[in-house]
Amino acid sequence: MSEKIRIKKIFSAFFEHDYPIDLIFVIVWLLASVLVIYLPVLNVFPVRYVLTIPLMLFIPGYCFIAALFPKESDISFIERIALSFGFSIALVSLIGLGLNFTPWGIRLDPIVISITVFTLLMILVAYYRRANLPFVERFNVPFHALESRIHQEFLPSGESKITRFLSVLLVIVILIAILTTTYVIVFPKEGERYSEFYILGNNRTADDYPSFIIAGRNYPMYIGIGNHEYRYINYTIETWMAREDFDKHTNISSVNVMDLNNRLSLILGHNETSVLPVNLSVKKTGYNRLEFLLFNDSVPGPDVIGRDRINASYRNVNLWITVR
Repeated sequence: MSEKIRIKKIFSAFFEHDYPIDLIFVIVWLLASVLVIYLPVLNVFPVRYVLTIPLMLFIPGYCFIAALFPKESDISFIERIALSFGFSIALVSLIGLGLNFTPWGIRLDPIVISITVFTLLMILVAYYRRANLPFVERFNVPFHALESRIHQEFLPSGESKITRFLSVLLVIVILIAILTTTYVIVFPKEGERYSEFYILGNNRTADDYPSFIIAGRNYPMYIGIGNHEYRYINYTIETWMAREDFDKHTNISSVNVMDLNNRLSLILGHNETSVLPVNLSVKKTGYNRLEFLLFNDSVPGPDVIGRDRINASYRNVNLWITVR
């Protein structure tokens, strides 16, 4: 019987009460933020900052505080707003820290999914707890009287000049903090510009590279490129089979044979990474070196060959091999 009462209570909470306007507004904002992140038409306009910055700095904390304090009398309106900013920064940081120890890592999709799921869960908890309170005790945002509510919270009547001054100072400090954080997000300081370039073995790790190759067989490998150049770059990756000989008389090594094995092209945006599969296959013997060359934007002509082509590349990685 108690189980039926519990189910009836949950059903009543979610389907027999009016939905709080503030939580509905948060859901709409959350969905709009996800759309501007992923829709190609919208994610190139500044509107994405207007929607996504509150998603990181305010909304998760607001929903968390709403779940903790469903009553109007639990905390004051200004305390609720201030705690929302503080908890949002802390919660988003903790979510990022947690993702760092998962296979997904700190990437856009896992972060968006995690923040969205957490926020929606807090909205459900907040709504359920409010619905189980008498209507007069529930917290609600009086949008029609929001201006007077804020004025009353920050500049209450009958207070001394010092209290009013401190209230105004608190408003200014909060605004400065919000504007500073927004500026750092919208205009981040550029760090070192570089491109990652690496090769992986058949098991997608930095080992198990082919060292003894039989002509005619396929050897699966992977090539990784990471763009940290703060702009879109058109990369070209070339795989060359080479033979490097060492002259004992002059103590100089030279690349005497260099045949193109494979060429790939791709475009990456800033902070984008791609791992491309390649099938290494050699048609003839006589090589002792496998050369991977990375070019950004421009590729030398076919007349540039050997050591000159290697030196002209933006990044290069090589393996010493034996071909039979």
